[in-house]
Amino acid sequence: MAPTTNVAPRRVLVVDDDPALLAAIADGLQIVGGFDVIFASDGASGLERFFTAAPDCVVVDVRMPGLNGYQFVRALRGDPETAQTPIIVLSALVQDREQLAGLLTGADAYLTKPVKIVDLVKSIDHAVRLTSDERQRRVRELTEIAPERGDA
Repeated sequence: MAPTTNVAPRRVLVVDDDPALLAAIADGLQIVGGFDVIFASDGASGLERFFTAAPDCVVVDVRMPGLNGYQFVRALRGDPETAQTPIIVLSALVQDREQLAGLLTGADAYLTKPVKIVDLVKSIDHAVRLTSDERQRRVRELTEIAPERGDA
């Protein structure tokens, strides 16, 4: 018989100022994805939770009081210790320019609300598998096309 290993579930930090949505996403990620979910209700407390809980991935809303989602992403990407953290932006802002802005800040994916939990789980799974080189290449490619689109 092969030995069994207990692998801890991946920890996901969800940062959103809507308590009902936060609870629904947390429940869905726990049930569907088997994730250990921690959460915060704004960007500043999200950063605090990030550094105390060491999540494997972050899901962050854009529009929040104080530190918004784009600023949150830039804070993590700007620190060499956290620059490779998988980050998903989840927002009600559906315009192409908003999505491009989210990706240009360094998010690994930009999903719009309402989101199907299975799609969010797939995005998280994809983001945690990205390498540093893949992350850097994607941002370079986006930076090159942004001026062409006039959205930057």
